[in-house]
Amino acid sequence: MPDRAPTSGYRAPGPRRGTTTRTRACGLSVLLALVALAGCGPVSPPPGGPVPEREVDFGDPAVYRDPDAPELAYGSDDAYDGTKFFQERCLSRNPVAYCAVLDGPFKLPVGFPAGQAEAEFLRGNRIFNANWAPAGRFDAEARDGLGPHYDAAGCARCHVKNGRGRPPDPGGDDPGTLILKISRPAAEPGWPPQPDPRYGSQLNYRAVAGLPPKGRISVSYEEVGGRFADGENYRLTRPRFAVAETAYGPFPADLETSPRLPPPVIGLGLVEALSEDDLLARADPEDADGDGISGRANYVIDPEDGQRKIGRFGWKAGAASLRQQTAGALSSDMGVTSPVFPHPNCPAAEPLCRAQPQGGRPEIAEADLRSLVFYMQLLSPAGRRETADPQVVRGAELFEDIGCAACHTVQMTSGRHAEAGVLSDLVFHPYSDFLLHDMGEDLADGRDEFLASGREWRTPPLWGLGRTRGVNGHRFYLHDGRARSPAEAILWHGGEGAKSRDSFLRLSKAQRRALLRFLESL
Repeated sequence: MPDRAPTSGYRAPGPRRGTTTRTRACGLSVLLALVALAGCGPVSPPPGGPVPEREVDFGDPAVYRDPDAPELAYGSDDAYDGTKFFQERCLSRNPVAYCAVLDGPFKLPVGFPAGQAEAEFLRGNRIFNANWAPAGRFDAEARDGLGPHYDAAGCARCHVKNGRGRPPDPGGDDPGTLILKISRPAAEPGWPPQPDPRYGSQLNYRAVAGLPPKGRISVSYEEVGGRFADGENYRLTRPRFAVAETAYGPFPADLETSPRLPPPVIGLGLVEALSEDDLLARADPEDADGDGISGRANYVIDPEDGQRKIGRFGWKAGAASLRQQTAGALSSDMGVTSPVFPHPNCPAAEPLCRAQPQGGRPEIAEADLRSLVFYMQLLSPAGRRETADPQVVRGAELFEDIGCAACHTVQMTSGRHAEAGVLSDLVFHPYSDFLLHDMGEDLADGRDEFLASGREWRTPPLWGLGRTRGVNGHRFYLHDGRARSPAEAILWHGGEGAKSRDSFLRLSKAQRRALLRFLESL
């Protein structure tokens, strides 16, 4: 077994200009990851000296909610929202038997196609929530084939209640559910990133007995201060990720890294049902209209047929289909082989990894993979709430006025979905264009992914944004969980999002409250 290095010396990239530093020992459980208002840019310290100790607390509901406004109701005004399905099937005089598994706003289906769809959905639900055990170690309560290296023992371990993951606790041993993507530069621009010969494509921090974990991830925070135009101060936190206890020696100098949090798994079938023409109609890679927004599609390689296709899923739109995205997570996050990725996720320089037993060839059968994908295809996005509330209405207007909707597209219509016809021809509100945008140097990870550069991120959909605390018990956003509220996510915008960020800084306190209440209604 190769000797362990005490530390790799690696620290995630990130500029240090214009910041005031102070390690933040926050015991937050973290993230609100996919739901972020994608982006960020340099945030200058406030003029006039150091930031006073009193500043706005974006975690306080009083920041975004009018004290006289009513609480946001659970129900939705959107026809595709799964709460309507729940009301019809589970709150009637004769509820269906499977209502017990529909126990949260992110666990509800849009509806069911004709045929055996209900049984298929429930089968996929069981697989999603199943625990996996290492191959050859019998466990009556678990599926066989976990590892050899892995980060989680099941889909629901990262996507708790189908929601968002969380980053590590600062200064602690709990890694949260953050993953660290790693790779060597692609053979040529536009091609997939190359796995490292010793560490592969992900720094897994767990391993089966007898095999060392690849390393351990930790995080500390620098505080960054700023000020709104009306004089109110704020603080942001910039993460500094570090890797220690690396099992196979120091990281090479050209290793590209990207810390990422698991996003919610809602609405994915509707994203898959969008036509290519509809996606490309919103692209403007050369900024021909001169508005400063130049979204573009990522073109990725389908691992099953080798064809170039438009990327739709993942933080950088690195997967073309939900099947590819799901099988990729099974492989990299859990070490589970599938018909899409049939070989164990063992780098060439890890013979001990390759010598471990397998839980089948592949470890998840085709029928089970289809059920798992079908389950996620049908999961409903959380619908909008209180759309007639005056403060929400005003916030929606400001969302448009300051340019947020230029990337966070409010309304789309699905095309035809071959596997789930119930998803076809639906008008829905993703608040995303699902395109790549340059979000500035502060959010850059320096890691290319097919056509996506180190500064580009796919616009994350905002549906379900306001339900994250209720579902997952935290309020953390952006790809690495640095934003502790929607307001902080906006303030991290840079690059193509800098204009909207600056407009947000100029809003009055009442306007900011209205905008944030609107986001909370999603």
